[in-house]
Amino acid sequence: MNKVILIFLGLFAVSQISCAQAQSSETKPQEARSQNAKPNIVYILADDLGYGDLSSYGQKKFNTPNIDALAEKGIKFTQHYSGSTVCAPSRSALITGLHTGHTTVRGNEEIQPEGQYPINDSDFTIAELLKEAGYTTGAFGKWGLGPVGSSGDPINQGFDVFYGYNCQRMSHSYYPFHLWDNDQKVVLDENSGSGEGVYAPNLIHQKALAFIDANKDKPFFLFYPSTIPHAELAAPEEYIAKYREKFAPDKAYFGVDEGPRYKMGGYSSQPETHATFAAMVTLLDDEVGEIVAKLEELGIANNTLIIFTSDNGPHKEGGADPDFFNSNGPLKGYKRDLYEGGLRVPMVARWDGVIKPSTETDHISAFWDLMPTFADIANVDAPETTDGISFLNALKGQPQDEHAFLYWEFPERGGSQAVRMGKWKGVRSGVNRGFDSPIELYDLSTDLGEKKNIANQNQAIVDSIVTIMQNAHMESAVFPFKFEQKE
Repeated sequence: MNKVILIFLGLFAVSQISCAQAQSSETKPQEARSQNAKPNIVYILADDLGYGDLSSYGQKKFNTPNIDALAEKGIKFTQHYSGSTVCAPSRSALITGLHTGHTTVRGNEEIQPEGQYPINDSDFTIAELLKEAGYTTGAFGKWGLGPVGSSGDPINQGFDVFYGYNCQRMSHSYYPFHLWDNDQKVVLDENSGSGEGVYAPNLIHQKALAFIDANKDKPFFLFYPSTIPHAELAAPEEYIAKYREKFAPDKAYFGVDEGPRYKMGGYSSQPETHATFAAMVTLLDDEVGEIVAKLEELGIANNTLIIFTSDNGPHKEGGADPDFFNSNGPLKGYKRDLYEGGLRVPMVARWDGVIKPSTETDHISAFWDLMPTFADIANVDAPETTDGISFLNALKGQPQDEHAFLYWEFPERGGSQAVRMGKWKGVRSGVNRGFDSPIELYDLSTDLGEKKNIANQNQAIVDSIVTIMQNAHMESAVFPFKFEQKE
């Protein structure tokens, strides 16, 4: 009997060792990927979120705990800049790694019946770069860089999957008649007529989470250009209810509730604008939290770089009230301005084991830096034409190369140019009349609010900025300043 027991115990021990080895072999690929493989990249882009709209950047009227947690476990950038002061050119600079003196799209040029002027076939995008590096690429949210089927269609620009609004004009409605699944129109019957059965950001968000699930075992790039908190002001009732009492009596906005522009570019009415804005940012913050939770649940958070930022400064459309929320903090200007308030945006990043928690950097960076940064992360070469500089070292807390200057131009609202050169900021308005308009000059180290124009006292600096503006601008046939238009 003792022999039988010993044999049984021996077989049991062998079986346990075999099971342990099998479990080890099953977990080793995931462990190896977490430690050694190319990291996933999740890039979350808010829409018209101001520099002061996060509690980690000074917001006092509501909190953004999930986005703030990215900074607590990672890094906060205090001098990060968007690609432009409005949606389409900002995205163009981001996607192509070129500033607005060079990138294809420099304004919000509409294409009817649905879409915006497309980036070119020849434009090389961050999605194409990462796809060549072995990444699966997906975009979920608002596109705005070319209609379905055009050269600018996201599935023609390196994205394996797209789901959301192709057209930024259509994205003005949060209860749209349809969205796009790659090149297939998805009709939302629940939103027909005046129906509000499907809140589009919720649907898009679920598709993004499913993309993470589907690609957890291989490197992926998730581009998440949310429509929140761009006008119109609309949110699910359970979110508005959280702020209704806090902001009562609220401020009403009377918009477009019928006619051809209803859900086709107009902003609907909203009787509770302040409560709704806070509700929208809270919902966005919850979505960020759910993305992080999904990464952690799948065991891939430690091999994922997560970046959160905004496409430009806060708007004053559709009932939005950035002054009430101090959405720009100390900055001057809004969306469509080339002052700091139109361009400087919050950016936080988390990358466990690479970025030291609770760090902050004043490194001066911009959207066109993402191309070389992602190339560094994926261990591939960035295109030589990029205007960007990788800020991977800044993420790591190591010595970082600096820009000689940052440059922006915007052909709308009379035309404008801006240059950031060290502590100096130069702004030129009225460029549609020619390049001889005067330069405003500000010392951002002492005048962050751009209140005191000191151009007259610093002619040499002004001359340098004028030279940069002349050399950084490349003429565009589609987005020229008016004095450049050909007869």
